[in-house]
Amino acid sequence: MATDKTGAATTVSQNPPAQRFEIAVADATGDPVTAGFTAYRDRDAAGTPQRVFFHTEVADEFGGRGLGTILIHQALDATRDEGRVIVGVCPMVAAFLRKHPEYSDDSRNPTPEILRWLDAELR
Repeated sequence: MATDKTGAATTVSQNPPAQRFEIAVADATGDPVTAGFTAYRDRDAAGTPQRVFFHTEVADEFGGRGLGTILIHQALDATRDEGRVIVGVCPMVAAFLRKHPEYSDDSRNPTPEILRWLDAELR
Protein backbone atom coordinates (compact mmCIF):
# COMPACT_ATOMS: atom_id res chain seq x y z
CA MET A 1 0.00 0.00 0.00
CA ALA A 2 1.38 3.37 -1.01
CA THR A 3 1.06 6.56 0.95
CA ASP A 4 0.54 10.04 -0.44
CA LYS A 5 2.63 13.13 0.37
CA THR A 6 0.65 13.67 3.59
CA GLY A 7 1.32 10.11 4.75
CA ALA A 8 -2.27 8.98 4.18
CA ALA A 9 -2.71 5.38 3.04
CA THR A 10 -3.92 4.94 -0.53
CA THR A 11 -5.50 2.06 -2.38
CA VAL A 12 -5.72 1.68 -6.14
CA SER A 13 -8.30 -0.74 -7.51
CA GLN A 14 -9.61 -1.61 -10.92
CA ASN A 15 -13.31 -1.08 -11.60
CA PRO A 16 -13.89 -3.13 -14.79
CA PRO A 17 -17.60 -2.24 -15.26
CA ALA A 18 -16.67 1.47 -15.25
CA GLN A 19 -13.50 0.76 -17.29
CA ARG A 20 -11.26 2.67 -14.94
CA PHE A 21 -8.82 2.44 -12.06
CA GLU A 22 -9.73 4.36 -8.91
CA ILE A 23 -7.62 5.68 -6.07
CA ALA A 24 -8.99 5.91 -2.56
CA VAL A 25 -7.44 7.72 0.41
CA ALA A 26 -8.06 6.98 4.06
CA ASP A 27 -9.96 9.81 5.73
CA ALA A 28 -9.47 10.93 9.35
CA THR A 29 -11.44 7.92 10.59
CA GLY A 30 -9.54 5.50 8.37
CA ASP A 31 -12.42 4.97 5.95
CA PRO A 32 -11.56 5.02 2.22
CA VAL A 33 -12.70 7.98 0.14
CA THR A 34 -12.45 7.88 -3.66
CA ALA A 35 -10.13 10.69 -4.68
CA GLY A 36 -9.68 10.12 -8.40
CA PHE A 37 -9.61 7.80 -11.37
CA THR A 38 -8.01 7.05 -14.71
CA ALA A 39 -10.38 5.87 -17.44
CA TYR A 40 -9.52 3.48 -20.27
CA ARG A 41 -10.89 1.42 -23.09
CA ASP A 42 -9.47 -1.98 -24.06
CA ARG A 43 -8.98 -2.97 -27.68
CA ASP A 44 -7.26 -5.61 -29.74
CA ALA A 45 -5.21 -4.34 -32.64
CA ALA A 46 -4.00 -7.05 -34.99
CA GLY A 47 -3.98 -9.53 -32.13
CA THR A 48 -2.21 -7.15 -29.74
CA PRO A 49 -4.27 -6.35 -26.64
CA GLN A 50 -4.08 -2.65 -25.81
CA ARG A 51 -5.38 -0.48 -23.01
CA VAL A 52 -5.97 3.10 -24.12
CA PHE A 53 -5.95 5.56 -21.21
CA PHE A 54 -7.88 8.68 -22.19
CA HIS A 55 -8.74 10.62 -19.03
CA THR A 56 -7.36 11.00 -15.50
CA GLU A 57 -8.61 13.24 -12.74
CA VAL A 58 -8.08 13.78 -9.05
CA ALA A 59 -10.65 15.77 -7.06
CA ASP A 60 -9.51 19.31 -6.27
CA GLU A 61 -9.58 18.74 -2.52
CA PHE A 62 -6.93 16.02 -2.97
CA GLY A 63 -4.66 17.99 -5.29
CA GLY A 64 -0.93 18.31 -4.67
CA ARG A 65 -0.65 15.05 -2.77
CA GLY A 66 0.88 12.93 -5.53
CA LEU A 67 -2.25 10.83 -5.96
CA GLY A 68 -2.26 11.09 -9.76
CA THR A 69 1.25 9.66 -9.93
CA ILE A 70 0.41 6.81 -7.54
CA LEU A 71 -2.77 6.04 -9.49
CA ILE A 72 -1.12 6.05 -12.91
CA HIS A 73 1.89 4.05 -11.75
CA GLN A 74 -0.25 1.28 -10.30
CA ALA A 75 -2.70 1.29 -13.22
CA LEU A 76 0.14 0.94 -15.73
CA ASP A 77 1.75 -1.84 -13.71
CA ALA A 78 -1.55 -3.73 -13.61
CA THR A 79 -2.00 -3.22 -17.35
CA ARG A 80 1.49 -4.48 -18.06
CA ASP A 81 0.88 -7.49 -15.77
CA GLU A 82 -2.21 -8.32 -17.86
CA GLY A 83 -0.04 -8.43 -20.98
CA ARG A 84 -1.65 -5.36 -22.53
CA VAL A 85 0.18 -2.61 -24.38
CA ILE A 86 -0.27 0.82 -22.77
CA VAL A 87 -1.45 3.71 -24.97
CA GLY A 88 -1.37 7.09 -23.24
CA VAL A 89 -3.85 9.47 -24.85
CA CYS A 90 -4.49 11.22 -21.53
CA PRO A 91 -1.93 14.02 -21.07
CA MET A 92 -1.15 12.88 -17.50
CA VAL A 93 -0.52 9.29 -18.58
CA ALA A 94 1.52 10.44 -21.60
CA ALA A 95 3.66 12.69 -19.37
CA PHE A 96 4.19 9.83 -16.90
CA LEU A 97 5.32 7.56 -19.74
CA ARG A 98 7.81 10.17 -21.01
CA LYS A 99 9.31 10.45 -17.52
CA HIS A 100 9.49 6.67 -17.01
CA PRO A 101 11.39 4.96 -19.83
CA GLU A 102 11.05 1.62 -18.05
CA TYR A 103 7.59 1.43 -19.67
CA SER A 104 8.84 2.03 -23.22
CA ASP A 105 8.77 -1.64 -24.23
CA ASP A 106 5.17 -1.92 -23.01
CA SER A 107 3.71 1.29 -24.41
CA ARG A 108 2.90 2.91 -27.73
CA ASN A 109 2.17 6.47 -28.75
CA PRO A 110 -1.39 7.12 -29.87
CA THR A 111 -1.79 7.03 -33.64
CA PRO A 112 -4.48 8.73 -35.72
CA GLU A 113 -6.12 5.31 -36.11
CA ILE A 114 -6.24 4.79 -32.33
CA LEU A 115 -7.66 8.29 -31.83
CA ARG A 116 -10.40 7.63 -34.42
CA TRP A 117 -11.20 4.31 -32.73
CA LEU A 118 -11.33 5.98 -29.30
CA ASP A 119 -13.58 8.75 -30.56
CA ALA A 120 -16.03 6.14 -31.90
CA GLU A 121 -15.88 4.22 -28.61
CA LEU A 122 -16.70 7.29 -26.54
CA ARG A 123 -19.70 8.38 -28.60
